[in-house]
Amino acid sequence: MPRKLLSLFAVLILLAGCHQSPQTPTASAPPRTFTIRGKILAVKGAAVTLDGEDVPGFMEAMTMDYRLKDPSVASELHPGDRITAKVLADKVGGSYTNVQLDNIVVIAQARPDYKPPISYHVPTAGDPVPDFHLINQSDRTIHLDQFKGKLVLMTFIYTRCQLADFCPRMSRNFADIDHALAADPALYNQTHLLSISFDPAYDTPKVLRSYGGAYTGNYTNEKFLHWDFAAPTEKDLPAVTQFFNVGVTPGDSKSLTHSLSTILIGKDGRIIAWYPTNDWDPKEVVTAIRKAATA
Repeated sequence: MPRKLLSLFAVLILLAGCHQSPQTPTASAPPRTFTIRGKILAVKGAAVTLDGEDVPGFMEAMTMDYRLKDPSVASELHPGDRITAKVLADKVGGSYTNVQLDNIVVIAQARPDYKPPISYHVPTAGDPVPDFHLINQSDRTIHLDQFKGKLVLMTFIYTRCQLADFCPRMSRNFADIDHALAADPALYNQTHLLSISFDPAYDTPKVLRSYGGAYTGNYTNEKFLHWDFAAPTEKDLPAVTQFFNVGVTPGDSKSLTHSLSTILIGKDGRIIAWYPTNDWDPKEVVTAIRKAATA
């Protein structure tokens, strides 16, 4: 079989594995690890398109998209950079799933004076949060300063997200936290949860109300007194996502490729903690909230 056909066949097999649900059962064995070298062709939120060299035992030289294990490094990468990195992948049957890049090292910059077209702020403890305005599930304008005096836990989602380990996982985590806080009325009254959509064109107040009611478990009876689901206007969206380091790019079939960002904001409106990945534990966040409430 000609090399080009072999390469195409390999791509199809690999992509079939990569697009399986993150909930696909896997063995308890640790991920397989490979080393890759290549040139970045594009940065897409929490993923990069890499023109990669041969990786013995994994795949031959080809171009494909890779998810970043740590999405926060995306702001340090740009097209034309040459990198080395570790490829992490779970082997299920004859294919690989959950393929990610980790330990990325830029070995040659595209241009030493490169400046990205968009400058993302990295949320840092002590940073004051701007008084961003949002439209919530009740079609009312809310703004962040109105929550001063309370601890605010905020995350970013979009309702059409199909990746179980991304938006659905954030919303499930928030539901767990909401229930845990409700068990302590004194702490519950000192806190507020906020899920912000970065897809305002689709995530209208009506859509957010339905989505939010499903995650609180109260459906149409939900009053949204403790947990708001909201979105900035299209005009304000870039400022909000850039401040909270949320990279968003269009994907296939109206999907969005994006990074994650969850933030704990103090009663004074300043950042206490930032969680840029999906590996945080709701119990640990509740503990951080309790600590901040008594500080």
